[in-house]
Amino acid sequence: MSIRDRIAAMEQNGITQIAYQRLNDPNVIALWFGEGDVVTPEYIRRAAIDALEAGETFYSHSHGHPALRAAIKTYLDGLYGIDVHLDRVSVPGAAMLGVTLAAQMALSDGDEALVIGPHWPNITMTYRATGANVNEVRQRATDTGWVIDVAEIIAALTPKTRSIFVNSPCNPTGWVMPTDEQAALLEVCRERDIQIIADEVYHRTVYGSEAAPSFLSIARDDDPVVVVNGFSKAWAMTGWRIGWVVAPKSHLVQWMTLSECFNTGATVFAQVGAIAALEQGEGTVHELRDQYARGREIVMNVLGDHPRIDLSPPEGAFYAFPRIRGMTDSYEFASALLAKKDVGVAPGYTFGANNEEHLRICFAQSLDKLEDGLNRLVEFVDETLN
Repeated sequence: MSIRDRIAAMEQNGITQIAYQRLNDPNVIALWFGEGDVVTPEYIRRAAIDALEAGETFYSHSHGHPALRAAIKTYLDGLYGIDVHLDRVSVPGAAMLGVTLAAQMALSDGDEALVIGPHWPNITMTYRATGANVNEVRQRATDTGWVIDVAEIIAALTPKTRSIFVNSPCNPTGWVMPTDEQAALLEVCRERDIQIIADEVYHRTVYGSEAAPSFLSIARDDDPVVVVNGFSKAWAMTGWRIGWVVAPKSHLVQWMTLSECFNTGATVFAQVGAIAALEQGEGTVHELRDQYARGREIVMNVLGDHPRIDLSPPEGAFYAFPRIRGMTDSYEFASALLAKKDVGVAPGYTFGANNEEHLRICFAQSLDKLEDGLNRLVEFVDETLN
């Protein structure tokens, strides 16, 4: 049976190509995926267990459990000082499903999408699956962090651009888009009817403030903005596959309909656990962020002064994206590091163009394990490139 050309051309991303070589090997210090090694807190797990034992195993509303949608609204209103309309809040399933549905709504064959890079690799695949062509505008590494001016983003838009993906805080660089630049981009997208998919999954993992700037603070009810968020990072719930979106109010029916097509509805007992996370989880959010901040310090201390490593400090998220001078094939380097030092990292090439000299390192792991893995990486750099 033939496969549509665009689907046939897709490749497994470089993160899983490395990780699947030795997934779940206890000898590997795994810094490849975007998760820590802290188990989801007991009060969240208990809520889901109680829901299962109470028999909550039936279909749920494709728009999301009403109690969860209400809890998300309460959480966002309190965090950002807003009053988001409840009809804008939808829980289709995982946050990545939210990105997929948003892209499907905006794009057709021959349209164009713009991605701010470096970027998580699955985003371009999701855009291409719609039939759209994908363009990229890249951040720049500086001594104080990764940067890109909003004027550069706007200049990269074309008459065919129908959607732009903005991930802030950014995986893999930690770049955070300021509010004034979000407002400038939104104004242009209003004028040109360009959808913004704002991936804010790392919204609570930002260093120096309670939350990263959000498009929710400036977007009107029917602005062309879909804010995607989820429970994976801030509440240590990566395996639960529960996220939410805040979309234009007028798109309510389309979100319910596409959710039915793609996922029927989010897992009902997982949604109950998500309610517990929102209602009881501020302590967890702060504890995890404190751990990530310590991990960030360890990364900067171990890698920051190495003569072959250029490292810009991340402002948010929990990744370092260092440039390794003299490395020319990031996949080959990451594979050899895994084989010889039992350390798993993500190769830079998979995060978009011009990243072959980079690696992504997740510093959300427990601190002793993280420091050990980083020291092994330095040893490997010294042995291989000197």
